[in-house]
Formats: sequence, C-alpha cells, structure tokens
Amino acid sequence: MDPTRDNPLIRFATFWWGIGTFLIFALLLAVIAFFSRKPPETLENVVAKVRYETKAKVEQAQAANLSKEAIDSAIPAVAEKLVASKPAAVEKPEQVVPGTPTAAKIAAAPAVDTAAIDVAPTADLPIDPAVMEIGKAQFLVCAACHGQNGEGGPIGPPLAGSEWVAGPISNLIRIQLRGLHGPITVKGIEYNFPVPMIALASQTDEQIAAVLTYVRNSFGNKASAVKPAQVAALRSEVGKPPLTVADLTKP
Repeated sequence: MDPTRDNPLIRFATFWWGIGTFLIFALLLAVIAFFSRKPPETLENVVAKVRYETKAKVEQAQAANLSKEAIDSAIPAVAEKLVASKPAAVEKPEQVVPGTPTAAKIAAAPAVDTAAIDVAPTADLPIDPAVMEIGKAQFLVCAACHGQNGEGGPIGPPLAGSEWVAGPISNLIRIQLRGLHGPITVKGIEYNFPVPMIALASQTDEQIAAVLTYVRNSFGNKASAVKPAQVAALRSEVGKPPLTVADLTKP
C-alpha cells in the first residue's frame, strides 16, 4: 500500500490546490465575460442606428454638393434678407387657439363630403418620380414617430403594410390636417399612444399630397397618388378638433 495515501498533509495540500485551481478558472471566466460583454440593445438603440446611418448619408451628400466655404459665404446675404423682411398679413391662420370663437365656428362647420375624393382611379396611373422625391424629403418629419422605414415606433403606429395607408385617401389627408388621438388598430394590433398625433397643416397642398403619395407607395405599400386638389378640397378641416378612428372611413 502506498504510504502517502493516508497522509493528512498531502490531503490538505491537494484540497487547497483544487480550490485554487477552481478560483483561477472562475477568475479567467470573469475577466473574459467583463471584456466581451455588450450593453443590452433596446428598441430605441436599434431605431437610432438607422437614423444615424441616414444622417451620415445626408451629411455626406451635402458635403459633396455644398462646401463649408460656400455656406459661410452665403450666410451674410441670407441674414441681410431676413433682417430686411417684413411680416405679411394672412387672412386665414393655420393655427387656431382652442376654446376661442374662431375654433368653435370651425368645429361647428359641416363636414366635407369625401365621396368624390375617395373615388378610385379608373386605371393604375404611374407615380411621378419628382413627387416621390418631394414626399421622401417631407417624410423626414413623419419618420421621427413612424420610423425611417415605416416600421412604427414608441409613439407612432406602423405605416408599412397598413390598411389605413392603402385605404381611402380622405383619411390620410384629414389626419394630417387635424391630427389623431385615441386607439387605432393596424394589421390586427391595437395602438393607443399617450401622445396623440398633432395636426401638420402648415405645408402646402403639393407637399402634403407628395408625402402621402410617398407613404402610399413605399415600405411595401402600393396605392394611387394623392393630388393637391384633393388636399385643397379638405382645407376647411384645419382647426377642427383631432380625429378619432370613429371619424374615419373604414379601410
């Protein structure tokens, strides 16, 4: 029999060598985990990546077409024109103060008949690429809530594949001119955000028609174009209270 097998000193030393080996192994794992760990990726970070990539592309395109020297040289002339400009009177302000007699008068006005606006075109007319470019530029404002690719976000429902986007044109125009609050169901999912969509009526009829045409023909959507005349026909909606789904025509 080996006389070292029952030696308590050898047993004691072996025990502590085992403990030491385990601790060294655990320490190595902890060091590897510490240097290889990554912060958790939130939905906001995922969306921000796309925005930063788009921002970098825009800045790169601007730098390629307009140098810093050209911008600096144009600033004095632009500033001089701004200082010399005078405010122009408007007959119909686009923003109406809630609770005023003007707001009450507008809210009580009869609703516009949207039947003619929502008539489907007799043929699939081609979309003007120039209109799509204008709409794409205008959509930068919308993307803050609805996502760069219409995927939706923390305060805006998705536009990609939305039945509301491809539905009656009057819905989209009225939502832009009056805003929308309360729950809305898109592709079978109900969205009810704490912050309602505000009215965005300050753009021209052409700009509103362009951005709605862009949305209706992007992100997998395919629908007829929106015409400036259709937006103009609903301009009387401006100043009325925000819409709810009950106010809209079902898609």
